Amino acid sequence: MQVTIGEDPPSRLDKALARDVPEEAQLSRTRIAKLIGEGAVLRNGTPLVSPKAAVAEGDVIEITVGEAVEVDLVAEPIAIDVVHEDDHLIVVNKPAGMVVHPAPGAWSGTLVNALMHHCGESLSGIGGEKRPGIVHRIDKETSGLLVVAKTDKAHAGLAAQFAAHTVEREYIAICYGVPDAADPRLAGQSIVRFEAGGVLKVTAPIGRHRADRQKMDVVPGGRHAVTRARIDETFGAPPTLARVTCWLETGRTHQIRVHMSKIGHGLLGDPTYGGTRKLSAKALSETARSAAGAFQRQALHAATLGFIHPESGAHMRFEGPLPTDMRELLYALRLTSN
Repeated sequence: MQVTIGEDPPSRLDKALARDVPEEAQLSRTRIAKLIGEGAVLRNGTPLVSPKAAVAEGDVIEITVGEAVEVDLVAEPIAIDVVHEDDHLIVVNKPAGMVVHPAPGAWSGTLVNALMHHCGESLSGIGGEKRPGIVHRIDKETSGLLVVAKTDKAHAGLAAQFAAHTVEREYIAICYGVPDAADPRLAGQSIVRFEAGGVLKVTAPIGRHRADRQKMDVVPGGRHAVTRARIDETFGAPPTLARVTCWLETGRTHQIRVHMSKIGHGLLGDPTYGGTRKLSAKALSETARSAAGAFQRQALHAATLGFIHPESGAHMRFEGPLPTDMRELLYALRLTSN
């Protein structure tokens, strides 16, 4: 295709093309940068090899875009819970235990493998490859809602919203203890503050754990991260566990799990950050303690997801019901009398 650079263009080639390429081409800035690196973007027959190359109004840029190629991913007939689907994106309610994207040690049985089968020929080329456009992820043992792009345009639009922290994401979690403003131990932590309505706010940078590279931690120089939480329900007398709603201002790896653990309220069942705690027989019934002890994953569910549809501009908001294991756990925890 040929693209003529319009008036008052951005100084960089990739930004100018992202602005002036026809919408129907569905080329994101990331895809354009990749094409530049491949030598597929020319001016007057000469390849432009840097995304930072200068452009001027009236420049005619020639772009060669190949057909989307098949990637080495296997489509698998795995049932998925589709909450919404259209030509541009799909929202799914992922079960606990399912990895989102193939990786060493989990090349099959993932959400991507399932989406390759489910979407079939309706799946467009994301970044030049025929695969689902994973915009965000949730951990293997976390259940709940994800949105996946089908087209380059949808992928770019959703990615921009995640980058701007405008996507609504709420999680339901069960944590040890009660993160209450009346707790002097919390009041003494510099990363903690309480906002109106008793909303807990944790602001602490997250990066790789210095000793264990498979874990994340609050570290100096890590990526800015903000988590808020509200107590919805407490269990035990005195309160020993709490159901909280957490929502993300940022979206870092393991963010809720790391932040809640750092302030002393790790998630029940979390083998990495939750720790092992003995629950008091005086506070909780045997039924409640047994259910809590048997829960083998972090008690975390991505319950709400809201965003602007990248094609129609409509506001979309979805709620995913709690999975059976968390519903049964909550039922048992409410049986607090012996």
